Amino acid sequence: MDRTEKREFVAGLNSALVDTSMIVVTRNAGLTVAEATDLRRKMRAAGANYKVAKNRLATLALDGTRFEGIKPMLTGPTALAWSTDPVAVAKTAVDFAKTNEKLVLIGGALGTQTLDADGIRALAELPSLDVLRARLLGMISTPATRIAGILQAPGAQLARVLAAYATKDEAAAEAA
Repeated sequence: MDRTEKREFVAGLNSALVDTSMIVVTRNAGLTVAEATDLRRKMRAAGANYKVAKNRLATLALDGTRFEGIKPMLTGPTALAWSTDPVAVAKTAVDFAKTNEKLVLIGGALGTQTLDADGIRALAELPSLDVLRARLLGMISTPATRIAGILQAPGAQLARVLAAYATKDEAAAEAA
């Protein structure tokens, strides 16, 4: 890479990292091209990005972002994975690392919070953002359904009582 390509790379990576909420740092020594392609495909399917970058260029790209705390992790052959959905990128990286021992989780950052490899694994065990939204929507709609049922119940009970009195009065009138 010449200097202009390096500047463009750093600027592009910096702008991508400004808009993200989670970065995972991995050590990818020994990954074959097919394995790296498979990992990129899985990351893309999860809505995440995966980029192998020179540590010096990645360090420059981290300047001015909230992820400056991960700079000490950038030693040796590393790669960055990032996404706006923190659980998706962590889950994809952890799942791939389980099946391929060549990919090692080093750590990452969730906003300004720096995480170690165990923190990334713990984050991967959480449900995804879409699942959490669905659960929250379910919890919000359940009380509304119950309230509607409770509000309808007294009216229905009153209607049944009035109907019973009406049939009782009709039966008494027919008997007389």
